[in-house]
Amino acid sequence: MHWAYIGSFTSGGGRGITVAAVDPATGALTPRHGVDTVANPSSLALDRAAGVLYAVSDTEAGAVAAFRTGPDGGLTPLGPAVAVAGDGPNHLALAGRRLLTANYGSGSVSSLATGPDGGPSGPPSVLEFHGSGPDPERQRGPHAHQVLPDPGGRWVLSVDLGTDAVRVCAVDQETGGLRVHSETVLRAGSGPRHAAFHPDGEVVHVLHELEPLMTVCRWDAVAGRLEPLAEVAVDPEGAPDGGRVFPSVVHESPDGRFLWAAERGSNRILTYSLAGGAEKPLLTAVTDCGGVWPRDLVTDASGRRLYVVNEWSGDVTRFAVDEESGRLERGGAVEVPAAACLVLS
Repeated sequence: MHWAYIGSFTSGGGRGITVAAVDPATGALTPRHGVDTVANPSSLALDRAAGVLYAVSDTEAGAVAAFRTGPDGGLTPLGPAVAVAGDGPNHLALAGRRLLTANYGSGSVSSLATGPDGGPSGPPSVLEFHGSGPDPERQRGPHAHQVLPDPGGRWVLSVDLGTDAVRVCAVDQETGGLRVHSETVLRAGSGPRHAAFHPDGEVVHVLHELEPLMTVCRWDAVAGRLEPLAEVAVDPEGAPDGGRVFPSVVHESPDGRFLWAAERGSNRILTYSLAGGAEKPLLTAVTDCGGVWPRDLVTDASGRRLYVVNEWSGDVTRFAVDEESGRLERGGAVEVPAAACLVLS
């Protein structure tokens, strides 16, 4: 049996972490279990080999909790949540035996050790950033929005919406803490939010929230450097009502042939073909997300299904992926109030 773990904002009426069974034939999600012991689990990470699910508590007193996953989908806490010494952790990732969080409120990145049972342990090592951007409301200071280990496991990318930068960090092998190795400054005021490595490991697509823009970058894993190559308009048409759009997440197909970007405000999913190379994404289709305010995108292992997590409408909608074009055909949906993120076992 495969399971979907769905995090939601408890401050917005969400249930915490919902565990849903995945139908192997249709991909339909059926909620079976849930835990509400973590406030605002807006990001989840799953260590499949160890059978441990991690969740941030996206609150001012940010923390991380861990759960043992059971064969029936149940979640057993691995001790109390551990503070990350950062405000508003809204993304987390595993880097070896370290657990990393991007702390949006304080603009820092935290690193915690994991014990023999997989549970996090403090105190955290915290890397502080400095700077600002031209947007007076959103860029008064740094706002780390994502931590992304590179495929080789040597580097960690920190995507900072507040300073229009992506920083490449090295992991100290003795302390487990991070240090800045290099920095790539992107268009001023664009607000980079989320990045994804192409499966070839040589290209990174960076999606911006404050401008409907995607930056295509070359990744040098030896030197630990990110080089911008081109900018791509995410949605030239904008929102149907003429309002602003806020891109949220970019996701690569497992086979590297397609790329999808979610756009809040217009509530659309944009399909890009990478037939001309990962450096040249070509917009080929625009699809309604099936809800309101799409916050996360996840494909299953086959790449034949795409799940869209819609925060404001409180649902997860599944789509079938056309194998030839990458275009999306809407299937069913499951209600998950204030849904924020999803991971699949």
